[in-house]
Amino acid sequence: MEDSRAQLILALRRGGIDNKQVMQAMERVPREDFVPEAIRDKSYENIALPIGHHQTISQPLTVALMTQALNLTDRMKVLEIGTGSGYQSSVLALLCRRLYTIERYRELMQGAEERFVAQRLTNITTKCGDGSHGWPEQAPFERIIVTAAAHDIPPMLVEQLAVGGIMVVPVNDGRDEHDQRLLRVTRTEDGVETEELGITRFVPLVEGDQG
Repeated sequence: MEDSRAQLILALRRGGIDNKQVMQAMERVPREDFVPEAIRDKSYENIALPIGHHQTISQPLTVALMTQALNLTDRMKVLEIGTGSGYQSSVLALLCRRLYTIERYRELMQGAEERFVAQRLTNITTKCGDGSHGWPEQAPFERIIVTAAAHDIPPMLVEQLAVGGIMVVPVNDGRDEHDQRLLRVTRTEDGVETEELGITRFVPLVEGDQG
């Protein structure tokens, strides 16, 4: 598995990951701990993998690209929509001051929480609920990351973003039911500025709490 891991790190560099801190975090988090045992041999392939409840652990390059696009520092408070396996969360937690993460499936959240404990990550606060509503009690956030495809830039999340803050979100604008545009959204005094980062593929952002 070490050879596969080394090959993945090279693939991330070729894919445009040049932030030293992001690369260090990607190297430090053991992806095999977030992958179902039956497919653990695929842990370091640069592909998305199923984790149950019709959800996936994202392709490592996508995780790294979204993390890099956030321009994180260790003084920032970050909101993540869609905890999933906790893999993206664990990468973020190594780079920010405090991570708040929301997952709609309780079983997935419980599994992620166990992994956070195993990794001794103490700066993560979790909640099971509807991520489309964000976490208004903890707003504003310097950074927000959405790991499911919205139909548009979610206005409730923009409201919870600090002025000058950045949100990275995949948006399905109807051009293709599978592929989405990955956007970097910066909140300004007058509204938002958006930058397209490329085409990506995520499960849809669904409203509601599955309990």
